[in-house]
Amino acid sequence: MAKHEELPVPVFKSLEGVYGSGSQLEEAELRFKKLKSKFTEFFGHAPDIYARSPGRVNLIGEHIDYEGYSVLPMAIRQDTIVGIRKVEGGEKVLRIANVNSEKYSLCTYPADPEQEIDLKNHRWGHYFICAYKGFYEYAKSKGIDVGETVGLEVIVDGVVPTGSGLSSSAAFVCSSTIAVMAVMGASFPKKELAQLTCDCERHIGTQSGGMDQAISVMAQSGFAALIDFNPIRAAEVQLPAGGTFVIAHSLAESQKAVTAATNYNNRVVECHLAAIVLGIKLGMSTEEAVAKVKTLSDVEGLCVSFAGKHESSDPVLAVKVPVYQSKTRLLHVQIFPHLHHSVIHIHVLYRRV
Repeated sequence: MAKHEELPVPVFKSLEGVYGSGSQLEEAELRFKKLKSKFTEFFGHAPDIYARSPGRVNLIGEHIDYEGYSVLPMAIRQDTIVGIRKVEGGEKVLRIANVNSEKYSLCTYPADPEQEIDLKNHRWGHYFICAYKGFYEYAKSKGIDVGETVGLEVIVDGVVPTGSGLSSSAAFVCSSTIAVMAVMGASFPKKELAQLTCDCERHIGTQSGGMDQAISVMAQSGFAALIDFNPIRAAEVQLPAGGTFVIAHSLAESQKAVTAATNYNNRVVECHLAAIVLGIKLGMSTEEAVAKVKTLSDVEGLCVSFAGKHESSDPVLAVKVPVYQSKTRLLHVQIFPHLHHSVIHIHVLYRRV
């Protein structure tokens, strides 16, 4: 029997399979009815396909996914729904509407997977374009023929509070990716889709570690997920029966899409650089460290070996004491983050002493 992460995204013919029964189902029925009505209002007909992805809350492991370490998040009830329809013939454009049209106006883009996203001019529709570009890039890398590009009509309804730390952006990107995948007739296993959607969001300029997308794609009702990386994989963790988790929202909104270049991404780059420097101090050549070290987990083995040589089982010892008399001295570091790609160039210059 295939593991959950190896299964494709499930397809449901009714909302009961997704939302269960009772008040959650009633609320979902009202949302889908409104979304269908709005889609018809914008485009003159109903969508062909609906896709949804939930937000998440993290239980254990903050800011360590991009260091290659495991995390334990769980999905939450709040989600993002995307309705989509393929437009054959005519002008090839992507028209993206929102149920909350007073706040989020209609966005129009060319149906071009090669288009660059204008990060200096942030628009809410950019998140859909991340998914659109990422899907075509992945299909091309796998040799999957999805035919010629076509126009798409799209509507979005998200109830994950934006900027609240509950991954509204990941829910948007994941649901959009699933919608594009489905309307183009493709199907990928969940673990591949988790990595794909992580790569997608990097088009918006966020150097995500992958936790948010992985749990949004691979979550199961009643379970948290222990998520490992490189490659992404998940193991279900049973939540206590009858347990209640309280998620408190401060109502302060973080503009991550706007500040990623100076806040979140800086932390990713700093950790990347620290891991390289630690690798060099623990015996790697500068060239080897720059080429091979991406996360702290990449030098964990060196830290363990260092601790063992000092009769300790604590790998943190490697950063607590001087390692050894180095024959080189750090002179200069240049960091070149390419925010619209998943690449960070780091140049480390050393001089012998």
